[in-house]
Amino acid sequence: MQNQNNFQDGFLRVSVYDETEGRPLNNVTVTVSSPGDEGEIIENLVTDSSGNTESINLGAPDIAYSLEPETEVRPYSEYDITVNVDGFETYRIEGVQILPETLALQNVFLRRRQSSRPIETDIFILPHTLWETYPPKQPEEAVKPLPEGEGFIVLPEPVIPEFIVVHDGVPSNASAQNYYVPFKEYIKNVASCEIYSTWPVETLEANILAIISFTLNRVYTEWYRGKGYDFTITNSTAYDQAFVYGRNIFSEISEIVDYLFTTYITKPNIRQPLFTQYCNGRNVTCPGWLSQWGSKALGDQGYDAVEILRQYYGSEIYLTSAETVSGVPLSYPGESLRVGSEGSAVRTIQEQLNAISDNYPAISKLRVDGIYGPLTESAVRKFQEIFDLPQSGVVDFGTWYQISNIYVAVERLAAR
Repeated sequence: MQNQNNFQDGFLRVSVYDETEGRPLNNVTVTVSSPGDEGEIIENLVTDSSGNTESINLGAPDIAYSLEPETEVRPYSEYDITVNVDGFETYRIEGVQILPETLALQNVFLRRRQSSRPIETDIFILPHTLWETYPPKQPEEAVKPLPEGEGFIVLPEPVIPEFIVVHDGVPSNASAQNYYVPFKEYIKNVASCEIYSTWPVETLEANILAIISFTLNRVYTEWYRGKGYDFTITNSTAYDQAFVYGRNIFSEISEIVDYLFTTYITKPNIRQPLFTQYCNGRNVTCPGWLSQWGSKALGDQGYDAVEILRQYYGSEIYLTSAETVSGVPLSYPGESLRVGSEGSAVRTIQEQLNAISDNYPAISKLRVDGIYGPLTESAVRKFQEIFDLPQSGVVDFGTWYQISNIYVAVERLAAR
């Protein structure tokens, strides 16, 4: 609700995990404060058995500021978060971004303290690319030449990787750190850096599809590894896409990525995802590329995501999906599982939820019988609640792969 200071409510939820074991941490104190070393404490929160705090309301600028390209008011507010618990390093995140009428999700991975000396880990979230001026992208060909014979391309079709390696700087900066980031989390991070979650859904989908395609082109063509580098992509906007390690993401963006992450843009008669460059379209123009603000205007006019993309990348482009998702035990069975479903796919979900419940006790244990009854539906709904998915109680595409991802993570930890 808008108040007398022309502010509206945004929302924040923090999730805290043990970085080494990956399990959620219960009874962790999370302090939310206004920015700065002497910032005023706004809320003290405590995590539950799933590692989540409650969602809280925080002031954010009027939504109108994030819907127009020309504004002198920063469209989001910033807050600092400090996380403290015995036995772990103190974790401080500065500049958590809160947009109006949207839920910001902040994940925190705590390191175990190795000595009695207090240690603080700091994350600084850089300004949003639509607010701050960043170096413009250097143009590249939308379709890359693929090496013949014994080149770097070893797969006949694009595959969704489990992780990508993000270089924290320009390609030539050999001292910059590399981050191993799960593919979906990378896409969510980039989208939260590059677009506002307050925009029309079709605009969000168009931009996220462009981000996915851009990334998969780098993966498929082994662009940087073919040049002798040891990473997949950089976080330099001059070469690639904005990425800020440890930043918050937005629920609206997260949900779209969960359901689109295997989908990419391509053209007839090419094997690769299209290299879909884009710019903000406000202080940087880019003919032949997607304009972020231009796509927002098209969304306002009722264009759907594909229509928006064809305005920029050509009428011949189309969407397709990668058939293989690396790192998951089984691919999506092709249809949703719900009360009344039976068979091996239901059994798989029951087994995986039981393994996950060892770390997330709010999820009830299930009888593994391959029958999707009310108890399985309830466990799925609780999983969806914990991991910010629509709480339908139905295992659809997004829920299947999120269950698979969490299952793989907890099984790896159990094997250590």
